[in-house]
Amino acid sequence: MKKTILLLVIALFVILMTYCCEFAPDIQKVENEIQGILDKQKISWNEENIEGFMEYYWNSEKFTFQSGKKRLHGWNALLSRYKESYSGGKWGKLNFTDIEFKVLSNDIAYVLGRWKLLYEETSEEGLFTIIFLRMPEGWRIIHDHTS
Repeated sequence: MKKTILLLVIALFVILMTYCCEFAPDIQKVENEIQGILDKQKISWNEENIEGFMEYYWNSEKFTFQSGKKRLHGWNALLSRYKESYSGGKWGKLNFTDIEFKVLSNDIAYVLGRWKLLYEETSEEGLFTIIFLRMPEGWRIIHDHTS
């Protein structure tokens, strides 16, 4: 009887470990994939390629962007805001620092960080929180809160 109970406990333990490990996020893989996106966004911005920068934002009216006292809904609204705010000599050189990844699963994560735009004589900087969701087309930013 004791052997049967012990075998059942071991079997249950193995099943639970298999289940937990199967669904546990691969944190390093997710962080590397998202870091790659942030690197591509930085390169696109610094080449004044707004379409390249926007490639990883969810192209949907359900996408949200918040900054200051304003909230935008939709990919097109954010694209228009960027084109209006950063056209001509207003681009600056973008850098991201103080990045912290918060991986919630293999398909959802958020990133905390600091952005900085360097101009010839000045700079501006702020904080951001970006929520990423893995979709059939790859990782997409579904919400961006930038201050």
